[in-house]
Amino acid sequence: MSFLYFLEDLRNPVLDAVFSFITLFGEETLFMAVGLIVYWCVNKYHGYYLLSVGFVGTVINQFLKICFRIPRPWVKDPNFTIVESAREAASGYSFPSGHTQTSVGLFGGVALRFKNRAVRITSIALCVLVPLSRMYLGVHTPADVGVSVVIALILIFALSPLFKKAEDSPRTMYAILLSLTAIMLAYLCFIHFWSFPKEVYLPENHNYTSAVKNAYTLTGCMLGFLVVYTLDLRFIKFETEAVWWAQLIKIVGGLIIVLAVKELFKIPLNAILPENTWARLIRYFTIVVVAGALWPMTFKYFSKLGGKKK
Repeated sequence: MSFLYFLEDLRNPVLDAVFSFITLFGEETLFMAVGLIVYWCVNKYHGYYLLSVGFVGTVINQFLKICFRIPRPWVKDPNFTIVESAREAASGYSFPSGHTQTSVGLFGGVALRFKNRAVRITSIALCVLVPLSRMYLGVHTPADVGVSVVIALILIFALSPLFKKAEDSPRTMYAILLSLTAIMLAYLCFIHFWSFPKEVYLPENHNYTSAVKNAYTLTGCMLGFLVVYTLDLRFIKFETEAVWWAQLIKIVGGLIIVLAVKELFKIPLNAILPENTWARLIRYFTIVVVAGALWPMTFKYFSKLGGKKK
């Protein structure tokens, strides 16, 4: 808390705006967009790797949140203030930091996998600045962000050699995807069958609801990965290369389709299935299959436009 008070003394409107912008690089939407762009346009195995680091990191993060149940800094110390614009995205338990987990996992993985110097420098800078932004805004302590950084780094370096090997070994890829799916299912069972203290289940406590939503979301995503990988390996076999403007069409068109499926499927599924459980699993499974298999079925046409150029 003493370090947070030090940062609190440095606050001013300019820095508030700067760090409020920087913290957006730890949002789930940006993580998904970057992962899909890499999968579509750079290297599909790099895409699998980045998305998997994020998914596993989220499970570990949510598991620790629901187990330790540590309140936010301003709850622990009522005299401490936060940057108010950050409050809405800082609901739930404090430890560990989800934004830090997502940003360091994503941009750390990018820095490890990509040779371009500018990309690496930018990615490493974001790995430092996003965790700092969470503390500057007052929504996390050094312990919150520190543990998330360590977890993200472990996942980055542990999963990278496995996915490199998987590029030439379908058996390895299936082993990875099945193992990650088992982790998601184990987390799903834990959330449903573990007996938490009574206050965890209170209606005003959004942490348990968030944990359930994430459990079903990530399970749906990993089941989708298994289907996508099988379809691409046996039938689609899409190429990521295309002329730059064709790549742009792939990205914009793909993101629009993904957002459309995400929103349009929500209404009918929520009408017939429990909203935060099976409806969510099916919706995210569908999103992954559409983004990972159905949309890439069109890529052979994009590759022919203007010659094969990245």
